Amino acid sequence: MRVLYILLFLHVSIFAKDATVEQLFSVQTVKVKKIETAQSKKYYGYIKENDALVYDVSPRFGGYIEVLKADKLYMYVTKGSLLATVYSPEVLRAKEEYLNTLNYTKRIPNKAMLESAKEKLLLLGVSKEEIDAIQTDEKVSRYTNIYAPISGYLFEKNVVNGSGFAMKQKLFSLVSLEDVWVEVAIYPQDINLVSSFTGFKIISPVGDFQATKEMLYPKLSKKDALLTLRLDVKNRDDLLLPDMYVSVMTDMQKKSYLTLPSTAVIFKNAKHYVFIKGEYEGEYEPKVIEAKEMDAHTYIIKGLNEGDEVVDNALFMMDSDAQINGLY
Repeated sequence: MRVLYILLFLHVSIFAKDATVEQLFSVQTVKVKKIETAQSKKYYGYIKENDALVYDVSPRFGGYIEVLKADKLYMYVTKGSLLATVYSPEVLRAKEEYLNTLNYTKRIPNKAMLESAKEKLLLLGVSKEEIDAIQTDEKVSRYTNIYAPISGYLFEKNVVNGSGFAMKQKLFSLVSLEDVWVEVAIYPQDINLVSSFTGFKIISPVGDFQATKEMLYPKLSKKDALLTLRLDVKNRDDLLLPDMYVSVMTDMQKKSYLTLPSTAVIFKNAKHYVFIKGEYEGEYEPKVIEAKEMDAHTYIIKGLNEGDEVVDNALFMMDSDAQINGLY
């Protein structure tokens, strides 16, 4: 095997005088190291409301809006706050029936009859407070109140003051943003990596958030043939908003890798080369290795062992000499 020799001292004569310039060429080397690290991959996704925190307000009776309190789209309402006061002939009849039953059972006790009349009001969605008021005041109100079942934003409002509505019609849609989903686009070739993802960092215009893995959707997107990975995020101060575009950095399970600085590896003719020490001092020869470049380091797949020593500088000079000497 032909060996590449590095000249350690170069003497250059100037103008036929006795004076010379001595240039020192020092070869620096580096050893292959084993490191344990978790690689990261970057993906992109969109914020989506958590379906479990979306609530449609659809009364179990028909009626008319008398006073609309939730009158501005996207306003924030708290759980138990008044959304609307309505008039419903059906509810009014049920209230009157309950009052009549109360009066009747005072004379002739009948617990089952009273509970049945009360249950009818509860099934219609009348609040316990309104039912108790009938018993206390011994009279009924023409109107019934609709309250917010959760705290959240009014994402849909399908009525105005004076609107009529039918049974089961959606009047409002409330969305809590205290917890949101991130739908992340995953390339099909990365499907085997999903199980090794151990952590997720959401990078958004409003700050960084930590997320947990929910599920990988069992179908491809028809639009772009990508998989969708759903993450769950605790949304501090409701900063993340639906349809917001975000970056997602994933952490993978830690693995051991052999590494070299990228300065110690040459990529030439579709192959990776290093220069290893030869048998004698000052001898170096090129060696083909299998490697993968990442950031400022190169991960060694095959061809070197931990502790092997290779050249870490002036590779362009060695590359030139290797070509001149036919070592490639």
